[in-house]
Amino acid sequence: MGARNLQPSSSSSSSSSSSSSFFSRFCSSALRTKPLISPSDASSNRTNSGDGLVRRLGVIDLVLLGVGASIGAGIFVVTGTVAHDAGPGVTISFTLAGVSCILNALCYAELATRFPPVVGGAYLYTYAAFNELTAFLVFAQLMLDYHIAAASIARSLAGYIISFLEIFPLFKDNIPNWLGNGQELLGGVISINVLAPVLLALLTFILCWGVGESSTVNSIMTSLKVIIVVCVILTGAFEVDVSNWSPFTPNGFHAVLTGATVVFFAYVGFDAVANSAEESKNPRRDLPIGIIGSLLICIALYIGVCLVITGMVPYYLLGEEAPLAAAFTSKGLKFVSFLISVGAIAGLTTTLLVGLYVQSRLYLGLGRDGLLPSFFSDVHPKRHTPIISQVWVGIIAGVLAGLFNIHSLSHILSVGTLTGYSVVSACVITLRWKDKTTRQVSSSTWREGVICLIVVACSGFGAGVFYRYGSLWVSVVAAVLALLASIALYLRHTYGDVAGFPCPGVPFVPALCIFVNMFLFAQLHQEAWVRFVVVSIIMIIVYAFYGQHHANPIPQGSDLYFQVPG
Repeated sequence: MGARNLQPSSSSSSSSSSSSSFFSRFCSSALRTKPLISPSDASSNRTNSGDGLVRRLGVIDLVLLGVGASIGAGIFVVTGTVAHDAGPGVTISFTLAGVSCILNALCYAELATRFPPVVGGAYLYTYAAFNELTAFLVFAQLMLDYHIAAASIARSLAGYIISFLEIFPLFKDNIPNWLGNGQELLGGVISINVLAPVLLALLTFILCWGVGESSTVNSIMTSLKVIIVVCVILTGAFEVDVSNWSPFTPNGFHAVLTGATVVFFAYVGFDAVANSAEESKNPRRDLPIGIIGSLLICIALYIGVCLVITGMVPYYLLGEEAPLAAAFTSKGLKFVSFLISVGAIAGLTTTLLVGLYVQSRLYLGLGRDGLLPSFFSDVHPKRHTPIISQVWVGIIAGVLAGLFNIHSLSHILSVGTLTGYSVVSACVITLRWKDKTTRQVSSSTWREGVICLIVVACSGFGAGVFYRYGSLWVSVVAAVLALLASIALYLRHTYGDVAGFPCPGVPFVPALCIFVNMFLFAQLHQEAWVRFVVVSIIMIIVYAFYGQHHANPIPQGSDLYFQVPG
């Protein structure tokens, strides 16, 4: 009898021990970081294999890559729709959003020169600065954004192409909905679109063919897009009536600030340049130029369009669907509407092309590190492109775009972008803490700094929530709290100098980025907040049962990640 009573106790003890062991291993794995070693140590471990990615992208290619990713058809639409509420002050909205993005770009530029020229971007920076699990979660949030955005852009591109063809009498009202505009079935659950997957397959083929060929396509299409936007601005400048700019902020500064939170996402895309590090000819010099230069070009183009559209037509007469085209039509300049259609097609093509490119490089990075199956890290020996990763992202986008009206999910986008931007800014601060690389920083000092960063992030989110619901004074209190946390970061830590491109004003500039990004996060649809939590939980489970068992922070036979000495 006594022996039988001992069995459950022994079984329970064994189960408890097993659970404790699993949790202990999970924590140990999750907190691993990618080591930063010296270039001299790295040189003995770096491979000279000829079957990796090749360095073919020059500084002009990188600038056009950033512009191609950032400016889509939205420049012809978003400018007018936001101006309908903010008035001519939409110019200030785009300026504020642009300045905010420049601050984020400064953080990206420092890390792009501080890290080795390999793929990874925000994921790589997070892996080195924080830990493996956080890096995996950043990847997951970014990738969901990319997948949904690619499918949505592909459907939009298909729609624009159909609309362009219908300009000609031969195609007018003769193109079935299922070809490009979407044919809904099963009560709208399914929406068939044949052209969108075909376009994705074509772009995927170009990207698989070679980075040089895809860069050429992007450069041609982006140059065409920029030329068209400049022509639109110059043509519209002769039709401007300066009296339409008065009053400049008819609905007050609150409308201007709200407009800035909306148009911030029009600049998203410059981070794509950071993911091209392994294919850049001179990454330490060219990546900062590509990141910041592309962003400055985008800011100038957006502000130019804003001034023209609000100067041509009173802001309250601007339409919602195609405000810029309508403004030129009202002035008898219908040929400009034709240019706008061509520019929209070129803009969406480059945005989609770069988006697919970035996705495949992120999958490549995780495949190398073991957090995803190793076949994602395969690079074609002749084409020097990650064909399996590229085809994979093309298939996902093709299925989503071909079968579903993915536009309905647009309100949960940008979660990954804002998460990535915030974590990258935090990486700049933590990697600047002196003695970080020599492991001499005390755990208490490290925890104190991380707590301050969390306070800044929570303050930004809180300020955004209270601003959203009209409690401005509480938002101010939250901003003061974030400032105090930033001052504590400055006073309680020593920051080392870095070679390459240093972000100015550390820790205040990165902390401001975190605050603003989380403020914008709070402006997203509440379903986006739920998406962030749900995706995080799912990916933690995936990591627990797959990632932690296969990850290797220093993969054999691949480039090691080293820190440029300060």
